[in-house]
Amino acid sequence: MSLKIIFILLVGLAGGIAVGAGFVAFIAVLGIIPRIMQLTKSMKMLIYYKWATILGVITGTWIGLQEVQFSLHWFLLVFLGLFQGVFVGMLAASLYEALDVLPLIFKRVGLQDRLLYLLMAIVLGKVFGSLFHWLYYINL
Repeated sequence: MSLKIIFILLVGLAGGIAVGAGFVAFIAVLGIIPRIMQLTKSMKMLIYYKWATILGVITGTWIGLQEVQFSLHWFLLVFLGLFQGVFVGMLAASLYEALDVLPLIFKRVGLQDRLLYLLMAIVLGKVFGSLFHWLYYINL
């Protein structure tokens, strides 16, 4: 193998290790999965959460490295999108509850009465950003 290919392999491996370590730190240190289990009152299903996380990361990595295209019926895609949205929403809610960053910052700065405006700006920004991404980049 040439030196260039070896260098690319090492950089890719180092990047993968860095992202993997960040993901593990995010999940473990912030306690995201335990908080989701508390919110859903499903503490008895810990082993399923562990396997779902492991298989999800492995599957997501594999799909990200391949050029996989799924031909699914639109009705099934609606349900898949709904489940993905619920997952992301629960993950965001557990992260927000674990950190309590925004209320703390606004309390220290003295802008407690404007917290609702910030939250609405975040929500609307996410919605419009997602719509823009979908309409501009996906639906060309």
